[in-house]
Amino acid sequence: MRHRKIKSRLNRTTSHRSALLRNMASSLIEYGRIETTLAKAKVLRSYVEKLVTLGKVDDISKRRLAFSRLRNKKATDKLFKELGPMFKDRPGGYVRIIKMGFRPGDASPVGLIEFVTREEK
Repeated sequence: MRHRKIKSRLNRTTSHRSALLRNMASSLIEYGRIETTLAKAKVLRSYVEKLVTLGKVDDISKRRLAFSRLRNKKATDKLFKELGPMFKDRPGGYVRIIKMGFRPGDASPVGLIEFVTREEK
């Protein structure tokens, strides 16, 4: 039974979905923003926010856990050296989704997912 299961399956098998989220998360961490469909962005948001919470404390066990989820050494290093300290005092909500309209080919809703950066004056 699927009662109270919130996570969307995105019409993919488990291995395909985990590979998709792993690649999209490492691209988001590496580049800071990516453009994708709204359904994928909403699933990716919860995946990445858990990773950023891991990145707040830099120790070997959390690094290994983040690397097992990302499988990208460059993205893992950036997560712990740049993103973790940047969001140290923020309790959550590290990522935002901006709706961009519709894709010309199949008219699926497209959005921009990016990290929230604090602009201090």
